Amino acid sequence: MLLSFVRVFNDPDECGTAQRGSTVKLTVTERGTYSATVTRVNLHKLWMQRVCENLARTSDSQLWDRRSFFFFQTRPGPNPIRNGREVGPECLSRFPGGYSYYARSTGPLSNGSMSLPLDEMAALAPIIGRAPLTPSELVTVTPSPVAMGRLRRLHEAAITLAEEAPAVAVNAEAARGLEAALTSALADCLSDGGVYEDRASLRQHTAIMRRFRRIVEEHLDEPLYVPELCKAIGASERTLRACCEETLGMGPKHYLLLRRMHMVRRALREASPETVTVTEIATRYGFWQFGRLAVEYRALFGEAPSATLARPI
Repeated sequence: MLLSFVRVFNDPDECGTAQRGSTVKLTVTERGTYSATVTRVNLHKLWMQRVCENLARTSDSQLWDRRSFFFFQTRPGPNPIRNGREVGPECLSRFPGGYSYYARSTGPLSNGSMSLPLDEMAALAPIIGRAPLTPSELVTVTPSPVAMGRLRRLHEAAITLAEEAPAVAVNAEAARGLEAALTSALADCLSDGGVYEDRASLRQHTAIMRRFRRIVEEHLDEPLYVPELCKAIGASERTLRACCEETLGMGPKHYLLLRRMHMVRRALREASPETVTVTEIATRYGFWQFGRLAVEYRALFGEAPSATLARPI
């Protein structure tokens, strides 16, 4: 179905939910008031998206199956780091459907993406000279500047249409022509670029982080602590710390602290001040020093816990 969508978000949970093609869980790692703009354009078979965020964050993403996905930077800024590897602005990352990964940024980020159904990617295989990816493969390509520049310009044109002339973006004939041009530009990038594939040590760290993700997913509404995580994952604290530093840009203790802070904020947003207190929610997620929590909460989210609780649902 043809679709044009532009939304501005101040809540990372809502931003993650709005990103089509994947399940995204965002954790903001930089102090300040978060803001993100999500622009989506769905053509006949090709989906595209741009997500612009103003603060550093880490994300845990699970891509939908039955599609192939491609990611690249759309504006200058700090390079994103996916599964522990920094990805430069000249790169195009290709993901198989169903792939799960961590990504982080160290500042404002504008990230573009495109996706195609698997049968469409299979049809492109003879053109790009590579078979479809297996579910465990992540490939990063460095296209020629000319090919990458053309892809960026066409992607930007589609995003601009969604923002300024949404009716044109979803016109059936215009969408068909734009889709053909974008698919051709994508094939050019994939066929002439040098390829980087995950090294063995990175795959091993990825396996540990997948177990880390699974444990976190199984305890979404519960606070977690490093010793029990290490025991469940089957890795030493030193190994887990190295994997988290590489993948998340922080140790597991800091990540779990941020996670609990976001859990507190989500619970405060969903609660009523007439039936629950900040203290009750804070202790539920393992915070006992309420003065320190209030200071850290305000620094991270730009408001006091009591203000979040008092906001209308």
